[in-house]
Amino acid sequence: MKIKTTKIKGVYIIKPTKFKDNRGVFFESFNDQIFKKKIDPKVNFVQDNQSLSKKGVLRGLHFQNPPFGQAKLVSVLKGSVLDVVVDLRKESKTFGKYIIEELSEYNNLQIYIPVGMAHGFLTLEDNTIFSYKCSGFYNKESEDSLLWNDKVLNIKWPDSNPILSEKDENAKKFTSFVSPF
Repeated sequence: MKIKTTKIKGVYIIKPTKFKDNRGVFFESFNDQIFKKKIDPKVNFVQDNQSLSKKGVLRGLHFQNPPFGQAKLVSVLKGSVLDVVVDLRKESKTFGKYIIEELSEYNNLQIYIPVGMAHGFLTLEDNTIFSYKCSGFYNKESEDSLLWNDKVLNIKWPDSNPILSEKDENAKKFTSFVSPF
């Protein structure tokens, strides 16, 4: 397993070691001992979620406010996405900055997203299955979101007309957002 740092402190891209033979491919998708030793010794994942989306669906930019913040380990089981993480930690040098990474069933990359980040993704293929390991339980009262195409964030999405939920269409602008992180 290779672990790569990103320009946002605490966000990691994880590439599993694959073993291929004439039967197919095997890889370890999660190992708690390695994760705690090399990434974050304090995180305990308590909930796994999956979404199924058609091509062109954009979900995000979502987060949960304290004290219900969630760290996430995200990956794609089928299909592909452009995954975006935005730093919402007001004391961070990268506050308001983002990373974008393609995750797919072909590259098997994962992204670790600590508490204090907004997260979203755009599906690039029909029937994309996205997987989230979460460190906290979902709490509806603490859920929040930022506008996916906010001019201040200036995220370089390749699709200017994605399929959105009503919640994501009406998310907060970054200029009116007061970070609780």
